[in-house]
Amino acid sequence: MQLAQDTVVAGRYRLIGRLGSGGMADVWCAEDSMLNRRVALKFLHPRFAQDEQFVERFRREASSAAGLQHPNVVGVFDRGTVDGAHYIAMEYVEGASLKDLIQRGLSVGEAVEIVRQVLAGVKYAHDHGIVHRDLKPQNVLVDSEGRARVTDFGIARAGASEITQTGSVLGTAQYLSPEQAQGLPVTAASDIYSIGVMLYEALTRQVPFDADSPVTVALKQVSERPRPPSELNPQVSRALDGVVMRALAKDPANRFASAEEFRQALDAAEADPSGAAFGDTASYAAVAAAAGTEPPPPAPPPPPEERGFFTPGRIALLALILLALAGVLVYFLLLKGGSTRSVVVPTVIGEKKAEATDKLQAAGFQVVPRSIPRANTPPGQVIEQDPPAGSRAPEGSNVTITVSAGLGNAIVPDVKGAELAVAKKQIEDAGFKTSVTHEHSNRVKKGIVIGTAPPALTRLELNSTVTIKVSSGPRTVEVPSVVGLGQGEAVGQIRQAGLVPRVQQQESSEPKGQVIDQIPDGGSSAQRGDSVTIVVSKGVGSVVVPNVVGESKDAAISDLHAAGLSARVVTQTTSDPNSDGIVINQSPQGGSKLPKGEAVAISVGKFEQQSTTTTTTTTTGGGGTGGGSTTP
Repeated sequence: MQLAQDTVVAGRYRLIGRLGSGGMADVWCAEDSMLNRRVALKFLHPRFAQDEQFVERFRREASSAAGLQHPNVVGVFDRGTVDGAHYIAMEYVEGASLKDLIQRGLSVGEAVEIVRQVLAGVKYAHDHGIVHRDLKPQNVLVDSEGRARVTDFGIARAGASEITQTGSVLGTAQYLSPEQAQGLPVTAASDIYSIGVMLYEALTRQVPFDADSPVTVALKQVSERPRPPSELNPQVSRALDGVVMRALAKDPANRFASAEEFRQALDAAEADPSGAAFGDTASYAAVAAAAGTEPPPPAPPPPPEERGFFTPGRIALLALILLALAGVLVYFLLLKGGSTRSVVVPTVIGEKKAEATDKLQAAGFQVVPRSIPRANTPPGQVIEQDPPAGSRAPEGSNVTITVSAGLGNAIVPDVKGAELAVAKKQIEDAGFKTSVTHEHSNRVKKGIVIGTAPPALTRLELNSTVTIKVSSGPRTVEVPSVVGLGQGEAVGQIRQAGLVPRVQQQESSEPKGQVIDQIPDGGSSAQRGDSVTIVVSKGVGSVVVPNVVGESKDAAISDLHAAGLSARVVTQTTSDPNSDGIVINQSPQGGSKLPKGEAVAISVGKFEQQSTTTTTTTTTGGGGTGGGSTTP
């Protein structure tokens, strides 16, 4: 089966990104659509799938591991086979491996606490008849709350652990017990030894035994004495030295009898760092001797007689290992003596791709990069190299570096026109984070998605942020007040506000070009792009006022109406009988100009023989004001 991002396994597991690869399996992060949760899917390499006996043991051990429900054990949910590929679905732990934490640096207290939790999980497994056989810092995951969980239970037991099984041993030789390195039967004591190696590394940031080849490491596991951790880290107490060295005893019978006894020894060492919990100095030295270290003075009394270590079977195995080492040595000698010089491959794991490439090229190698999705690892960081660091390879040969591509990429879904809640769910279901911005829009209804940044159908790295643009409706502006302004200034202010001016003209007594009215009123709200109508004065009208002084009232009114004007009649008493009913005065005077329809005031005489003169006013036509009546 070809594994790739977005591949759906067994109709329910959608692959999100590759988490890592080991000697026996690849691990992918996947989304379980049935239970709506993330899981870790482990796929066996095809070469193991061809071995029926191996597959059967794998299935049996996976079933056993599924029964391990413990806070410090990664749970196994499911197992199956798809297109010949065997997989196990496990709990997905978002955090760092113990190996990562060791590389960053742990205090003595932090190292001991993590190992305590590992021991709790291993004890539970041992109580249920499961031996891990491949315990190492890479198989311990620590989440953000500091809870450690052991993974790969059962899978490690299903795999062979002989020194000839290259795939499963090359990466774990530093954590193999001496009996594993010799191909002897493996018991729970082997897990105790491996945990001792992990504690040693967590305290000192290096393993007890290391070398350029797994064969050399295995030989050291069997025959050499490890240095006490306190020689590498002065913060390690004398008591904790004793605990570590007992866990690393060559003979399984001299190690802690159980994970629980190991944990109790850690508690005792923490309570009394001086080592009194182990008895006197001689007692501590006996523990160290069991691990193969040189006991400190004073010299202890002879320990109880133990069974011999170098049995005929072990001697034969050591002879085979020495022969293999000799073959490797001859190979390198011949290689160095030939035409091509061999050089040491530098370590580049954890470095950026460009830096790793420069370092390898400077050492004389050709670099072949490849990228794979990897969770919890920054894109561009080297996570694997082949050949491994510290090995020798011909100058000019290829070194393959595997570079993290992050979680991988996915397509940004098209959510344009959707409501915000629906859009957020679609984008988050696709594996992205979301943020929201609001924009005014004259076309898109308020609360509806306008689009995204980056745009829909863009291929983007998973867990990246997609910004959702949501409409906040049309943008509104305040209508400026332009009454009393000149036409040009009024038009400019309206346009500056984002509105469209519409001009109407009207005759008025106001100065020509002055705005005398506007619709809508100033200070009201309008959408950008709306129209504002302004009424502009055309100035004084063009109707010439006729001179009606001396005319009769009726004649004057008639002449004014004929000119397009109205009359406002004012009665004025007069002592001149000839002026009775005659227009004595008018305003404005004849010859002036008025807008059409305006009123002209005319004073009409009324003869009276009285010493006191009274005046009444009568208005005729449209638009006149004053007392009296209006004459049409």
